[in-house]
Amino acid sequence: MAKFSSMRDLSVVITVLNEKDNIEPLIGSIRHALAAIDYEVIFVDDGSTDGTQKEIIRQVDHRTKLVELRKNYGQSTAMMAGIDHASGRYIALLDGDLQNDPSDIPFMLQKLKDEDWDVVAGERVNREDGMLLRKIPSSIANAIIRSSTGVHIRDYGCTLKVFKSEIAHELGLYGELHRFIPVLAALQGAKITQVPVKHHQRIFGKSKYGINRTFKVIADLVLMVFLRRYLQKPMHLFGGIGFVAILIGLFINLYLLGLKIGGHDIWGKPILILGVIMLLGGVQLITIGILAEINMRTYFESQHKKTYQVRKIYMNDQKETVELY
Repeated sequence: MAKFSSMRDLSVVITVLNEKDNIEPLIGSIRHALAAIDYEVIFVDDGSTDGTQKEIIRQVDHRTKLVELRKNYGQSTAMMAGIDHASGRYIALLDGDLQNDPSDIPFMLQKLKDEDWDVVAGERVNREDGMLLRKIPSSIANAIIRSSTGVHIRDYGCTLKVFKSEIAHELGLYGELHRFIPVLAALQGAKITQVPVKHHQRIFGKSKYGINRTFKVIADLVLMVFLRRYLQKPMHLFGGIGFVAILIGLFINLYLLGLKIGGHDIWGKPILILGVIMLLGGVQLITIGILAEINMRTYFESQHKKTYQVRKIYMNDQKETVELY
């Protein structure tokens, strides 16, 4: 395999799983679209069994490398593996199924540079997918994610995105979080914009996604809402709910105490059980909040991480701007 230069302008990361027939036309379209850019292509094979690896190796040149994973880890982990092996100042994510068009990348990259964005995401305005199983569920999911996280991207599901490298390397993709890349970038304070991009019908191979992903998205959304709003202040979530529960429990028990003093039998009443549960649950939630605060501080302080991120430093006396990558 050819030796790579230490730093290219752009790294294109493509995760593939059983996409043998798409490799040759995809590489051809990338070479044509990015001819004027100093780029590299990083394919990450996520456990293919159809000969995808051999087809990529056959196409390897001085701009192309293959990262072959030992087994199928999932798209998020494969994306992170590709980003970890990228050497570019900027990083683009691209699907391996020919539905994204590499010809959109130069415009997105130039927009990122000229307007100083941290992330430029693609929006599939004329999406070539089924209405019932893909478009409608995706539209609903996008609306829920926008309102829940406060990150206003119209199309979360489009893989095509261009990043500054320092944003991409700090995404921390695990599990199935690739659907929430804009939210993860926003956690770093990234400036994000979205532009219309082309979208094509799948010609070769089969889609790896189905309606069963809905429950995974919901579970990940809960995590994203927590990370977005309460990562650095978990006590505000757990403590707030805990104190409300304790107040409700106290009100219920004071009411029952009044009944007891008035000579009423309160034993066995469901409201008594509710009052006790609210008190105990409130105490437990506050305790969880304290433990979460301790863990958060340990996470930042043990790794010398900061609870803030600096995007740029402007030094007026030297008329100089320092880029932090």
